[in-house]
Amino acid sequence: MSTSEHATAPDVSDLAADLREAGERRADLEARVKERGETRLERLADAYRGAERLLDRYEDRATDYDDFAGFVEFQDAFVEFVEGLDDDLPEREAFEAADETFQKSRLTEEDFEAAREALAPAREAATLLDRYREARERFGERRHEARQRADELDERCEELEGLLALGATDLDVPVEELREPVEAYNASVREAFKQFRREKSARELLSLVDEAADRPFVDFRAPPTRLLEYVRESEVGEEPVTTLLEYADYSNQKLGHYVEAPHELQRHVATNRSYLDRLDGEPLTFAWPPRPASEVEFRAKEYQRVLGGFAPDETVARLREVRDAARDAERYGDLREAAHVLDRLGDGERERLEDGSLARELAETRVARDELREALAAVD
Repeated sequence: MSTSEHATAPDVSDLAADLREAGERRADLEARVKERGETRLERLADAYRGAERLLDRYEDRATDYDDFAGFVEFQDAFVEFVEGLDDDLPEREAFEAADETFQKSRLTEEDFEAAREALAPAREAATLLDRYREARERFGERRHEARQRADELDERCEELEGLLALGATDLDVPVEELREPVEAYNASVREAFKQFRREKSARELLSLVDEAADRPFVDFRAPPTRLLEYVRESEVGEEPVTTLLEYADYSNQKLGHYVEAPHELQRHVATNRSYLDRLDGEPLTFAWPPRPASEVEFRAKEYQRVLGGFAPDETVARLREVRDAARDAERYGDLREAAHVLDRLGDGERERLEDGSLARELAETRVARDELREALAAVD
């Protein structure tokens, strides 16, 4: 179901109606419980449940002609139970009436049925409290659901209002003018770094990353200090990172054929595998949708200083294309604004903005939201 359908579907009206109904039922039962006293009803409910337990426990024995002991035991138990009830217990006479039905020399199932009928006033009063608590719980659930849905509709209204505000942006400008150089540079620097990582020594790679990590807007994470010291001081640091990671998978016995101190390689390389595995050229790329022109120019300046350590001329040339695009501030601003709008609109939403369906969805969502808010206000 789409967000629009969700906002205007009949279930919103159904939820508001359920909430109002649950609120009315809770209020009605609450008034009835307060009138009789919740504490008094709780005492009555306990008494009624006690009587029911006795009836259920003894009915088969007390009505069995061959179980005289069960009959006597039940009569004594029920008399003792009724006599133990408080004199001011609501509906106490119902328990006394039930007891009267058992004052016989023999009991039948009909007697137990009559006793339960005599207890009907107590049962109705006792179940009032249960019905009130169930109604209160149901009302709480419906109110929570309505509040949650109303909040969701609020968020959707804000989202739609934001999308409609984008309608003033010129979306016909050729965003590709900016996207193409950015994507071309990003692809080039990723490949250049991948080749550098694959072919050059771990010492060269980590030294470059360590220096680059100190530059503003270059988001490399500096190498762990002991790892950097290890590749700088150890002969195996002349091998590429990919080779070191391969060595780290060897047993110490096999690794002894390749390095002088297998334990040292394991301690410094294997423990930093995650860092080395994730090391790529991504920190030297540009985000899309693009950042402000001033930031792009500054990044390009910082990136170029790092590229000099590993990238071919082609990558540097593509970087300059991105920088030059950002220097035309007015043109770049138009392209950037359109790129951000298109990114926010997502698939199909540009068409919905242009044909008016987003505006219609906003109107419908507001109606649904307001209906729930009104229902909530009425029961709070």
